[in-house]
Amino acid sequence: MKFFHLSDLHIGLKLLNHDLREDQEYIFHQIADYAGEHRPDAIVIAGDIYDKAIPSAEAVELFDAFVSELSAKAPEAELMMISGNHDSAQRINVFRTILQKRNIHMIGLPPGGEQERIEKVTLTDSFGPVNFYLLPFVKPSMVKQIVGTQENGNALSYNETLHRLIEREELCPQERNVLVSHQFYLPMGSSAEQVERMDSEIRTVGNVDEVKADILERFDYAALGHIHKPMKVGSDAYRYCGTPLACSVSEAGQQKGILEVELGAKGELHTQVLPLHPLREVRMLHGTLQEILGQGSEDYVSILLTDRVDLDVIDMQDRIRSVFPNVLEIRREICRTSDYRVEYTPETEKDVFTLCTEFLQDLDEEEQKLLRDVINSIQEV
Repeated sequence: MKFFHLSDLHIGLKLLNHDLREDQEYIFHQIADYAGEHRPDAIVIAGDIYDKAIPSAEAVELFDAFVSELSAKAPEAELMMISGNHDSAQRINVFRTILQKRNIHMIGLPPGGEQERIEKVTLTDSFGPVNFYLLPFVKPSMVKQIVGTQENGNALSYNETLHRLIEREELCPQERNVLVSHQFYLPMGSSAEQVERMDSEIRTVGNVDEVKADILERFDYAALGHIHKPMKVGSDAYRYCGTPLACSVSEAGQQKGILEVELGAKGELHTQVLPLHPLREVRMLHGTLQEILGQGSEDYVSILLTDRVDLDVIDMQDRIRSVFPNVLEIRREICRTSDYRVEYTPETEKDVFTLCTEFLQDLDEEEQKLLRDVINSIQEV
């Protein structure tokens, strides 16, 4: 059984106010081409289809074109999608029953009652059935009627909620089982602070949404979404594939791709990354204005200027934008740091010049002469 693992498309995203529609369309064509070439049995999208709960008409149009192209390039593939924390669960859930008849499974809502279970899609190959459990993003309040509450009536933690919800499922241990989920899973023994997160990710205060990854051990593979950087959760079998396109400057330099997963007989697993190449890279540049101007490109760039001399702000911006039409931001490096650790008492016997130089630090000879002239001028007043 071969399937593609994608997540976090974030259709409609703007990168520091730059519309990424053209970039997303370009990367979606690559994904569809891979589907036509590799002919997967299923294509899984593990949440955050859209960047906003109420997507724009243009975002919906782009998603429609993407799904249509996938269906055209890989007509035999089963399409499975869940909602993420950025999506509107109810909107993703629309026409759920009708679409299933067309081999498209868009699951926006988790089980809503005691008699309901996590949506399961079963495919079959020469080794027997493969069961895909499609679990959208879950908040404890959404399923407290099923998993229960604390003694005081408050909702359970994310960790206990997900454990109880998944443990309700009667998985056949002889069959191959795949979980598709959009949550923040932590490897056993790790802390949330050890996981590198991207600037574009929504994070909860105190990381209250973390879920211990031991619950994933019931599955042969876990296709996870939510973390934007490709990451294994303690095993090759439990993975975040990351975003197909950089969603923030903090993702600059990351190699994006699709995870192609092959399940053989029970216990046999092979994965490989199919690389994706963006229309425009996201890059971070560091240097003087003249050094930067010599590196012009169409890429999205975050620029940190190291010039120690004053620059004409308007002229500087115009010159940079003339060679970098997609510049994201221009910042200046702070060349001097002040030492706030030094404490002085009224008894400190140091002159004003010495106090200033120790506070400002690393003044060259010309700067010291200027400082002394300023101090002398003030003292003469």
